[in-house]
Amino acid sequence: MTGPDDAFGSILHADLDAFYASVEQRDDPRLRGRPVIVGGGVVLSGSYEARACGVRTAMSGRQARRLCPEAIVVPPRFEAYLEASRAVFAIFHDTTPVVQPLSIDEAFLDVAGLRRLRGPALPIARAMRERVRDETGLPISVGLARTPYLAKVASTLAKPDGLLVVPVDGELGFLHRLPVERLWGVGAATAAKLHAARLRTVADVARLTPGELAAIVGRAAGHHLHALASGHDPRRVRTATTRRSIGAQHALGARRTFADAESALLALCDKVARRLRRAGRTAGTVTVRLRFTDFRRSTSSRTLSVPTESTSVVWETARALLRARRDEIDRHGITLVGVALSGLSGSTAQLTLPLDDGPDPALDATLDAVARRFGTGAVRRGSHVGRGPERRSPVD
Repeated sequence: MTGPDDAFGSILHADLDAFYASVEQRDDPRLRGRPVIVGGGVVLSGSYEARACGVRTAMSGRQARRLCPEAIVVPPRFEAYLEASRAVFAIFHDTTPVVQPLSIDEAFLDVAGLRRLRGPALPIARAMRERVRDETGLPISVGLARTPYLAKVASTLAKPDGLLVVPVDGELGFLHRLPVERLWGVGAATAAKLHAARLRTVADVARLTPGELAAIVGRAAGHHLHALASGHDPRRVRTATTRRSIGAQHALGARRTFADAESALLALCDKVARRLRRAGRTAGTVTVRLRFTDFRRSTSSRTLSVPTESTSVVWETARALLRARRDEIDRHGITLVGVALSGLSGSTAQLTLPLDDGPDPALDATLDAVARRFGTGAVRRGSHVGRGPERRSPVD
């Protein structure tokens, strides 16, 4: 596409296509053009040849093999994915200093500040895609638009290995043709509510007032969806270097026991470790915060010998800190538990590599994939199964 410099936005969403599977096909010529599934028990990634048969990320390996019996199943090689991600993100950062990592294989980039040096955004996007292909051998899809939301939608529709531009004067026409599921924040539950109200497309949503939408999906979601459907997205691309900690807490209510606190803490560790990996960071310190029934508070921390992104390492460290307070909890009861990760370092290109007798990153990667596709409530810890609503995990 061509046009005036201001005809397009300056926000890029760059997303590597079928990342793990693409790395495997790149490194093994025998896999190219053939259906490839990465991961045995649960699909971590499927090549587009496998996806054509219905294979999807987070699907069980048994179901995937039934849908695509000719698929070649390969074990994950996280060190290779780490190396590939670092190479791609080096190109991102060489393109513009304004890079916001979203995961190991995708990021937002803002190239507005490069106009005087390198010209408009479209040629920059094209050149970046060419560099990724030529220097890493990996396919990447890019969306170019005025806002992060539109850029992300565009990159999704550009797959595989494409570039899609949303002209500024064509935003609403582009948006309003889309199904409501394309709106940021619309999962299965919200989509069901919108469908029940006979809202199928973004245009249907845009025709309602925020108040009318609030009656269907709630006040906050109603205003959010109305803004997106009208082309308004206040978010900006932000570099992720200033965040110093990631944490979460859960109020237990009335006087609770050590077992209640331990169960809640496990769920919180799941939650913060997932957020840590999503941000592409590692943590050097684990902190546990408690509040007792007499309103006293306790904070204890432990610095790790090696920074981690592993749920199991975070959990074992946090549990040890909690158990050190067991006598106090048994005497006084507990009403709140929290965990925080600090000493953050690294970039989105970092992964915990498999070590002998160490945490297995495949489990974390698998659970993250399930959570992204089906929501955090799709998988529950065995210790939380069978508990009533008052004892459910705070991340369910």
